[in-house]
Amino acid sequence: MLNDEQLNHFRVEGTKVRVVRDALELNDVVGIVVAWDEEQLLIRRPNRRVVKVKRGYDIQLASEPRQWSNE
Repeated sequence: MLNDEQLNHFRVEGTKVRVVRDALELNDVVGIVVAWDEEQLLIRRPNRRVVKVKRGYDIQLASEPRQWSNE
């Protein structure tokens, strides 16, 4: 899980992130971090819709290859 400083850096820089929710790449959420609290993240997708996801999911840079671990 990323800390608040890392999330703030992604938000300020407008860095695209990938939220990996399960083994299917189709279910990933790719976008820019907009806001967060202790339990959830708000991600703005390219179509400008905002998605709320649990903060416990694996968060990766969208520019890097996708990694999935079933732990």
